[in-house]
Amino acid sequence: MKLALLNEAGRSPALPLLIDLPGGTALELCSLLRVLPGQRYVGRAQWQGRSVLAKILVGSKAERHFERELQGAHLLAEQGLCTPLLLDHGVVAGEGGWLLFEFLDVASSLADEWQRVADGAWLSDAQQPVLGEALGVIGQLHRRGLWQEDLHLDNLLRHEGRLYLIDGGGIRSETPGQPLSRDRVLENLGLFFALFPRAIDHFIEELLVHYLLANGEHALPLEALLRAVAKARGLRMHSFMAKIRRECTAFRVWRGPSRLQVVRRDEDAALAPVLADPDAAIATGEPLKLGGSSTVARIRQGGRHLVIKRYNIKGFGHWLRRFWRPSRAWHSWCEGNRLDFLGIATPKPLAVLERRTFWLRRQAYLITEHTPGMDIIARFAPCGADELPPEADLLALEALFAALLRERISHGDCKGNNILWQDGRWALIDLDAMQYHGQASSFKAAYARDRARLLRNWPADSALYRELDRRLPTIT
Repeated sequence: MKLALLNEAGRSPALPLLIDLPGGTALELCSLLRVLPGQRYVGRAQWQGRSVLAKILVGSKAERHFERELQGAHLLAEQGLCTPLLLDHGVVAGEGGWLLFEFLDVASSLADEWQRVADGAWLSDAQQPVLGEALGVIGQLHRRGLWQEDLHLDNLLRHEGRLYLIDGGGIRSETPGQPLSRDRVLENLGLFFALFPRAIDHFIEELLVHYLLANGEHALPLEALLRAVAKARGLRMHSFMAKIRRECTAFRVWRGPSRLQVVRRDEDAALAPVLADPDAAIATGEPLKLGGSSTVARIRQGGRHLVIKRYNIKGFGHWLRRFWRPSRAWHSWCEGNRLDFLGIATPKPLAVLERRTFWLRRQAYLITEHTPGMDIIARFAPCGADELPPEADLLALEALFAALLRERISHGDCKGNNILWQDGRWALIDLDAMQYHGQASSFKAAYARDRARLLRNWPADSALYRELDRRLPTIT
């Protein structure tokens, strides 16, 4: 196969794939690690009798992406940074380009190492080495005048006790060989810390020691760094919210006159039968709600329980009000993904489907994971008029409302059965009315309504009401 033909190979070409390179050499692509259809294919390959990591670039932007990758690989090598050896490269006008690197066998990314310790206490003995090593390598990069534009832990590979920097396409430089400017350092470190939950903010000053040991060129004021982290988080959120509605590595999208369907790519095969006939799945499932505006059922799929919610059209008048705007299923899909991204507990959204007739919306469906927790009314029911629930429950509720306040998110319906206890946290469900507020003024009133609605779940003269009113954060 010639390079140009890869442009039509799609997301899952048949492997192994033999690719003819100029000069009579051949590259046998054996497995794929990353695919952007029509743009980039990255995987393990055989070349001249050895295993290599092949980056193959095709499509209309291939030559520009090739130059970026090549320049980044050269910058890393020229500045003496630990990076895989570039064995061969080339580009053919109108067809594409390739870069072949030494293959780091039995390598693991720092992202994999972090996942194994992420649920532990912050800055535990298990977490410190992972974060410290990452910051040390970033410091070395900055000391040599470079930075990684696409900074994340997957771009750091451990192999035989050493950390390798990969992905030259994201490497940028100011003056190679001279320390990076302070503003660029703050921006890049902000991007790094924004990869983690906000709880890390309390430990950034302590973690900076690892960075400063590798690059002590600048004083880094904590306030300025925290501002950079907040800005990076906002940009990451904006980018993620765009991804949940378009075809990408994480999501698969069908958009046409008869339906809009988005499904997590890793759930595509498993949910295909359910999405093909969601009404049948609801009919055979266990009903949780049989209302006029929505129908909710718990279904069993592949040894696990899922929840499917159908948003009904009650009549012609209701359809006239709904057909021209995004469905409540779509709104819940967006807000559920927002909460999941922010680390605020909610059943993970797996797929959304809008049925349409010539683009005009009809019924819509949302499929999520099932949260088997007990709602807050039932969990607090054993408490008498003068008794309080366990301290852990109260602290978790404080943390939930603090997170909503921090992120300017209002739920819109904080009745007790929309807040479930699961694995030591309170999870939010029924996100139809949830809203992110760009303006502090609108959020203040909406948050006050959420807080007041939660308190109304208990008598105003009860000890629990008074305790929650004392503890839940307010906006002053």
